[in-house]
Amino acid sequence: MRKITVAMVLFPGFQLLDIAGPKDAFAEVRILSQGECEYEMLTVGTTRGSVRSSSGLTVVPDRTIFDPCPQFDTVIIPGGLGIFEVLEDSTLSEWLVKQRRISRRIAAICNGVFAFGAAGMIDNRTVTTHWMDAARLASMFPKANVEPDQIYVKDEGIYTTAGVTAGIDLALVMIEEDFGKKMALDVAKYLIVYVRRAGGQSQFSPLLETQGAADSQIQPVRQYLLDNLHLPHTMSSLAQRLNMSARNLSRVFSKECGVSLMAFLNDARIDAARRYLESTDHTVSVIARRCGFESADTLRRTFSKRLHISPMEYRQRFRSNDLSNTENAPKRNRVSERV
Repeated sequence: MRKITVAMVLFPGFQLLDIAGPKDAFAEVRILSQGECEYEMLTVGTTRGSVRSSSGLTVVPDRTIFDPCPQFDTVIIPGGLGIFEVLEDSTLSEWLVKQRRISRRIAAICNGVFAFGAAGMIDNRTVTTHWMDAARLASMFPKANVEPDQIYVKDEGIYTTAGVTAGIDLALVMIEEDFGKKMALDVAKYLIVYVRRAGGQSQFSPLLETQGAADSQIQPVRQYLLDNLHLPHTMSSLAQRLNMSARNLSRVFSKECGVSLMAFLNDARIDAARRYLESTDHTVSVIARRCGFESADTLRRTFSKRLHISPMEYRQRFRSNDLSNTENAPKRNRVSERV
């Protein structure tokens, strides 16, 4: 029998599904292999006694970070609301650094990656997290390369994932690495989930979540762009609307919004296309025209490059059954609203 020992770190306020999802996926390996291969999973608490999850359920860990532990092949730390309370815990940071040194791989689910950051483990590494925490992660740990729109990222033995259910994706990746694609497929079938979402597949977060203040001097041009995505905008034409030079508009826009004007426009067009795909029967050609893409092929290329999924695959996965408001669906994409 081949056995792989996995540690799952528990801290007060951890996300229960971040632990339960991978644990169930790993447990199926022994059942489906009829005992020929197995993950031995141990929970390791950051405190003594039972540990309360963010949902209120408590878990009694098998070990704590203060106790002698076996040498783990794999270490996983979940996310959860309590992660920010343990960032100053030097004992946890030291324990994680030690595990990184002696373990084959170490992983963080959702915002558990903040613990890696606090331990100095993600400098000059490419990582991801839940899209709602990506900006905060990049701000707190500027030496890390944060990919805010990925399901999971692997960088030399450090695995990081998006939120909650991405922990199951992580477990399936590891199962495939350890026991082959067929085993990962069998586990996925048993759990009734996708065998493995591509690591680069988008979290499908709102692309325009970060925007400038509503009363900023470039708010009118932002709103004009959102209201007129179909027009062939240029930096010069937009600068004229504000009586600014193109260079100054570019500088001010990037400073206030955190992205370049053209990147904002591109994301706005993709978001609008997503809403059409979710809520209408329009063809890709019609959507391309309404969203300002030169052609259906341009929309397909841009959409696939940005979200790592084709427009039609996106529609099949996220299409709404209620198409009663088809014409107005993209109009939700307003500066004054959460997009």
